[in-house]
Amino acid sequence: MNKKTIGTLALCAILSSSMTAVAVKVVDDANNKIESAAYKAPSAAQPVDLTYAAEQATNSVVFIKVTTNSKVEEVQYFDPFSDFFGDFFGNRGQGQQRRQVETPKRQGSGSGVLLTADGYIVTNNHVVGEADEILVKLNDNREFKGRIIGTDKDTDLAVIKIEADGLTPIQVASSDDLKVGEWVLAIGNPYGLTSTVTAGIVSAKARSLKAQNSIESFIQTDAAINPGNSGGALVNAQGQLVGINAMLYSQTGAYSGYGFAIPTTIMNKVVKDIKEFGFVQRALLGIAGTDVSDYIDSQKEKGKEVDLGAVSGIYVNEVTSDGAAEEGGIESGDVIISVDGKKVEKFGELQEIIVSHRPGDKVKVVYLRNKKQYTTTLTLRNAQGTTSQLESLDTDALGAAMRVLSEQEKKELGLKYGIVVTNIRRGKMMDAGITKGIIITQVNDVPMQKVEDFEEAVKKANMSTDRVLWIRAKTQSGLNRSFTVELSDSKEK
Repeated sequence: MNKKTIGTLALCAILSSSMTAVAVKVVDDANNKIESAAYKAPSAAQPVDLTYAAEQATNSVVFIKVTTNSKVEEVQYFDPFSDFFGDFFGNRGQGQQRRQVETPKRQGSGSGVLLTADGYIVTNNHVVGEADEILVKLNDNREFKGRIIGTDKDTDLAVIKIEADGLTPIQVASSDDLKVGEWVLAIGNPYGLTSTVTAGIVSAKARSLKAQNSIESFIQTDAAINPGNSGGALVNAQGQLVGINAMLYSQTGAYSGYGFAIPTTIMNKVVKDIKEFGFVQRALLGIAGTDVSDYIDSQKEKGKEVDLGAVSGIYVNEVTSDGAAEEGGIESGDVIISVDGKKVEKFGELQEIIVSHRPGDKVKVVYLRNKKQYTTTLTLRNAQGTTSQLESLDTDALGAAMRVLSEQEKKELGLKYGIVVTNIRRGKMMDAGITKGIIITQVNDVPMQKVEDFEEAVKKANMSTDRVLWIRAKTQSGLNRSFTVELSDSKEK
């Protein structure tokens, strides 16, 4: 038997693109004859050096420690004995009870990215959104108190500010230029381990997870992202910011192979709006839709074969009444294949394009109907159905100053909570009939336990379709009053 085996294979590291000859010795078991042959190895490129990227970006990533103070909240609970004894004594239906509970003081941590030399930082909403105190620690160990400039739950982004100068802002690149397979670094503070760098590649783009965010177009990466990385930087090989690390996919709560970052195409618009208005000017296309591939699969499961004229794009399930899409002639059953000259194959790609616009902007949409191609231009609208940009409204803008009731006032008035109007001037509150001394107890069914509750209620109402404050109040003499404050302006179209 003339069996041959590989006796020795001499390998060397290939660090250039040139062809390298490798000597291979083959041993013939039968006669121990040694044959030599020259083998041409395939070329290999220089491995990516990520040390430059780490050096460029690490000083721009900060550690954020947040504290949420204990609070007294009123909660609803069910008392089964109340229903039993209520039934016995003829007071059925008293099982639903309300009581006050004190929540514990909580602390947490995350990461953030310096955007400007004077201290503007972008992070995740879920890192700082509920914080009463924010402490920011730089990579050189200096510490500063942070304050919230604005948050956006829909994209899970927030902007905070520290009072400092001469900081090291990160260089921001367009996430549109990222390619699947490209090397990236995730920089943050997982488990409190500051300035941690992990490497991986871009695994996918425009990924939607149908998680807690209503707007999702994530960069998927296999760079390790763990708790504490939230709000940190995802950077390319040049050390430029391409995404904000936001979440991981895991059944255990720890890294299991994939992490997800919010692309800078979304971040740039959100940060700009928050700095200018205090909240995001959200533009809407006016449709509900799904990926064409998902729609086709769902129809196949029902035993139906469909031919839409395309196997990718956005299938329009529903068109919002009086929205931009309806005005532009788009109908349920159409397939959107392009927006602003960009091909859209997944719903995340569509969201990423639209979120970069403001109400009143025009977009060119190419769509299919009965396999025929059409083009229309849509004027995007806000949630209220207008093309106007919303103003930032707070207690001062509404013409009122307020404070929390003192414990003595609560006792005298028989109230558990409330905020009192201490001053009033010409504005929407005065126009609604509210006067100095009025005690506001609820706004849109939310108890007013502190002035911040009122400001949050105004913010939510301002972004809603109704834009109305339904106020329940009492006079100083204890009489019940109700007021309606219209936040919308007659000039909106």
